[in-house]
Amino acid sequence: MIEELKADANERMEKTVEALTATLGRLRTGRAHPGILDGVMVDYYGNSTPLRQVANVTAADARMLTIAPWEKQMVRDIERAIINAGLGLNPVTAGEVIRVPMPALTEETRKGLIRQAKAEAEHTRVSVRNIRRDVLADIRELEKAKEIGEDDERRAQDDIQRITDRHIARVDLLLAEKEKDLMEI
Repeated sequence: MIEELKADANERMEKTVEALTATLGRLRTGRAHPGILDGVMVDYYGNSTPLRQVANVTAADARMLTIAPWEKQMVRDIERAIINAGLGLNPVTAGEVIRVPMPALTEETRKGLIRQAKAEAEHTRVSVRNIRRDVLADIRELEKAKEIGEDDERRAQDDIQRITDRHIARVDLLLAEKEKDLMEI
């Protein structure tokens, strides 16, 4: 029973850290990478569809993304979706290919993005701690119901704390990498 609770806690914490990784990946740095456009939704025959499902997105070089729609009539809709996504990007159409130049980040923009990254990391830390709290409450319930002994409860609490510490350390590492990435010129 305790092993199931630990495995569940580890899995839930893992998913929380993966969500942070995806969120930080969408934060724009000075370099072009296709992940920046992951949150862009395009109107495709009346349905809101992710950009990657209607076009091929590639990084042409360090400062330019190229988007090749699979259908010619989608060019205008894709342009509109990128502009309306609020990413601060201005697509340029060249025939059937859309080019998205990545503007250089100002110092103020970089600091704002770092603040946003720190806020996301803190939100993830709180989520991981909430998972720990829930699992520890379940362990205490098992001990009160006399299904496990006090020693088992103490060992399980220590194990859950180690799992929590490991995930918090990963969050801190991801944040440090993103800060470094954002401060590069």
